[in-house]
Amino acid sequence: MSAKMRLPGLFSGSRKAVPDADALPVRLGGRSLPAKLSTPVRMAGLDWPLVWVAVALLMAGLIMVYSASIAMPDNPKFARYAHTFFLTRHMLSLCIAIFAAIVAFQIPMSSWEKYAPWLFVISLILLMLVLVPFIGKGVNGARRWIPLGVMNFQPSELAKFAVLLYAADYMVRKMEVKERFFRAVLPMAFAVGIVGVLLLAEPDMGAFMVISVIAMGILFLGGVNARMFFLIAAVVVVAFGMMVMFSEWRRERIFAYMDPWNEKYSMGKGYQLSHSLIAFGRGEIFGVGLGGSIEKLHWLPEAHTDFLMAVIGEEFGLIGVLVIIAMFLWMIRRIMHIGRQSIALDRLFAGLVAQGVGIWMGFQTFINIGVNLGALPTKGLTLPLMSYGGSAIVMNLIALAVVIRIDYENRVLMRGGRV
Repeated sequence: MSAKMRLPGLFSGSRKAVPDADALPVRLGGRSLPAKLSTPVRMAGLDWPLVWVAVALLMAGLIMVYSASIAMPDNPKFARYAHTFFLTRHMLSLCIAIFAAIVAFQIPMSSWEKYAPWLFVISLILLMLVLVPFIGKGVNGARRWIPLGVMNFQPSELAKFAVLLYAADYMVRKMEVKERFFRAVLPMAFAVGIVGVLLLAEPDMGAFMVISVIAMGILFLGGVNARMFFLIAAVVVVAFGMMVMFSEWRRERIFAYMDPWNEKYSMGKGYQLSHSLIAFGRGEIFGVGLGGSIEKLHWLPEAHTDFLMAVIGEEFGLIGVLVIIAMFLWMIRRIMHIGRQSIALDRLFAGLVAQGVGIWMGFQTFINIGVNLGALPTKGLTLPLMSYGGSAIVMNLIALAVVIRIDYENRVLMRGGRV
């Protein structure tokens, strides 16, 4: 039976059939599908290269979190902690995250699509609860966490995933009116605006930036008119510019980023950036070796979270940084390919979700590495899959599990099955 005869029958509930297999831009195991499928395609159930790259980043992150945090108990502020405190907590977070990812993989994409609006509502409720005294936990003037005993949960991480699913579902539902600005864009802008107000109340401008980029990316990939997209982008840029302009401490961060060595900023807002640059300078080409970092010895604040890449640069040099960047680039490229593959199979929601995850991972990685290198102003965003932080690790792995599920369903459909 030819692919032309078989493919249209595969998609339950699809709006239109895919005309021919040679129109599908998909490759399996590095080989293109034949134009006519006379026999079912044999393929593995999972995208194992993607799984192993993610595992490699997780393991590298575990090692570097231990290296970056091992000396922290020497600081009186952390004197009651053991030298393995952060390592143990990070391992616990990884175990919880892996379990959550396995559960997430079992959920079909039709269920994610069905419950996307409800997950968005739950994330809004949690963002409101974190602002309630005696529920939300404040650290360094920011109230972003809800204590759960074994870990502190950060609702903004769930909000990234929830907005991603909601935006993809929204674009599928609004596909017929995507050319009309008020009917297609304004409701989504209103939803993201509510999330933004709650995040800025914490405050967490970094998470709001990531969520805005995710929503804009999905709107663009979903087919929103180009003029509308650039209008939205201009509004977002102006809005964030206004936030910086009317906030003194945000303006100070910008000034410190422009001249971190200035006496006015070197011991204040520019302190982290200046010591991050020193760490990269010490690492040179091959680094000083694992465990040999000097900057992590109470010079570089947040070395195990936001500035983990600086410790990698110091201990493994340019080579180590390039290896990490290469793994992220490959992973993001593969995620985007899975999204394109799903859209080619007429699974728009799944394709937009996969590409949304790619935008999320790519943008946050770009911001974190840019901040560490002094190319961007300091912003409190962790390095995906690697930095210390339970909520981020859990949500990153759930998002990757959903992408692997999308790829799995694509493979099932292409060999003649149903999902």
